[in-house]
Amino acid sequence: MIASSLPYAVFGVTGRTGAAAADALLRAGHAVRVVVRDAAKGRPWAERGAEVALADLTDPGAMTKALSGVQGAYVVNPQQYGRDDLFEVADRIAVTAARAAVEAGVPRLVALSSVGADRDGGTGWIGMNRLFEQRLGEAGIHTIFLRAAYFMENWAPLIAHAVGTGTLPTFLAPPQRAIPMVATADVGAAAAALLREEWTGAGAVTLAGPQDYAPNDVAAIVSATLGTPVDVAVLPEAQWPAALVEAGFSNAALGGFIEMTRGLNDGHIGMSSDPGAVGRLGPTPLERVVVDLVRRLR
Repeated sequence: MIASSLPYAVFGVTGRTGAAAADALLRAGHAVRVVVRDAAKGRPWAERGAEVALADLTDPGAMTKALSGVQGAYVVNPQQYGRDDLFEVADRIAVTAARAAVEAGVPRLVALSSVGADRDGGTGWIGMNRLFEQRLGEAGIHTIFLRAAYFMENWAPLIAHAVGTGTLPTFLAPPQRAIPMVATADVGAAAAALLREEWTGAGAVTLAGPQDYAPNDVAAIVSATLGTPVDVAVLPEAQWPAALVEAGFSNAALGGFIEMTRGLNDGHIGMSSDPGAVGRLGPTPLERVVVDLVRRLR
């Protein structure tokens, strides 16, 4: 088979998974078109040989242009946690992306989603990923929904607290209960790999790390890296709003976080709830991510 000279479009390159996907594709020798809102954000990618397309995710014309003439695209729906209408904005982005992909004739998409997106309720923030899946699915585009597990990098602010105080706060409970987690670099690498594979239709792929991890595991790695004891402190739900005040969440976003975290803690959100999804594992262990975070914070 003759390799196509058309580029892969990659969204979200100012974030972790998009950057990892674009990097993996470029390293493999593929043409890449990064899609950004700010030309300055695309400059480092242009220096590596990527095309740069400018598009606001709610601009149908710009989105159609960005998706035209590609052999596939990695699309994300960034969530606006500071807005009370974050679900409405997420739906608008999803609708725009779906219509633009149809208009541009994109052969296939890999769309970032989340574990739990198959659930029709009780998932908080993850409901925005469900909207993304629904809008793209309704458009009839060949799409793989990449349902990522809990990001290992989500621990960064809590690890920063542990480095300074010797106590790792956690919203996940009980602290000994392990759940699937995944490194964002593995999510981007998986997206790049899926774009290069041969498939048609629509489907879901779940992605977790090499094993499940608990808050106690995070604390143990931080402790070993620092060479000092680190305790785990489970935050009661009544304290969650106060603990998150510096995050800048809107009231709607805070409510979404609480519902999502409840779902994670009671098992409503899990990797096995959709029997039709294909499971994959990323290679990056939690130790590598946590040690890197600790060293950056010291």
